Amino acid sequence: MHVYPRRVNLVDAPAQGKNALKRIRIDTLVGMAFSNLVALAILVTTAATLNVHGVTDIQTSAQAAEALRPIAGRFASLIFTLGIVGTGLLAVPVLAGSAAYAVGEARQWPTGLERRPKEAQAFYATLVLATLVGMILNFAPIDPIKALFWSAVLNGVVAVPVMVVMMIVASRADIMGRFVIRGLLKWLGWAATLMMAGVVAGMLWSFGG
Repeated sequence: MHVYPRRVNLVDAPAQGKNALKRIRIDTLVGMAFSNLVALAILVTTAATLNVHGVTDIQTSAQAAEALRPIAGRFASLIFTLGIVGTGLLAVPVLAGSAAYAVGEARQWPTGLERRPKEAQAFYATLVLATLVGMILNFAPIDPIKALFWSAVLNGVVAVPVMVVMMIVASRADIMGRFVIRGLLKWLGWAATLMMAGVVAGMLWSFGG
């Protein structure tokens, strides 16, 4: 029986912490900058195309594409399709990969795209299954606009307990060792968590109203 080597973490190898955290910090800052830029572009584009023409209730993707016609003309459908395809090519690997990592880590399977398929069969099977589920949803009788909306709502609600657990774990020296968060970073983390909880509470209150 082959025994897979245990992945070394920063608690076991603290000397690697400085370079690893620097890489993670750069990756996070760059990723968040681009994601927020894309989100801002979506908001501005939606306001300039849909809202300005009084379109505030989009039920289908075709309606969203048609709203681009005043600007894009006969290329509206093509531009919208390219945007959807590009988003899918970006999102599917990320979402499927994150699902495979989450399940694999929870089940303590060998995980990681650096491993060969034979070395992490369950991990890659989960990755393939998650991708297939995403593809099958395209053929299901589900309103894609409503699906996007409610998935965003669910993500926002679930984010609160996840952030609470993350802050508790990151603040415990017996878990994080020398990498425990302190001072300003800890306060900012809890402030962001409370802010997120307030936003979710406001959203739920607005639904009730």
